[in-house]
Amino acid sequence: MTQDEKWLAKYNEIMAFMAENHIRPSKYYAEERNNWNWIRHQQKLMGRGEMKEERVELFEKLMDLCGEYKRVNQYR
Repeated sequence: MTQDEKWLAKYNEIMAFMAENHIRPSKYYAEERNNWNWIRHQQKLMGRGEMKEERVELFEKLMDLCGEYKRVNQYR
């Protein structure tokens, strides 16, 4: 499995999680923390301009969805 395939698999996993639960991953729940960390890492890469061009558009869609499902606090 290539890095691009792994990235896309993680992206699809997070999109499916948000579509199913209507929330974005939280750092407060152990089962969601890996997804939260992945999103944070991708944000840092994008901010530094190190993200691959083909991933930027997909990640922007993910961030738009995250904005819709922003949590008020750590509780559901």
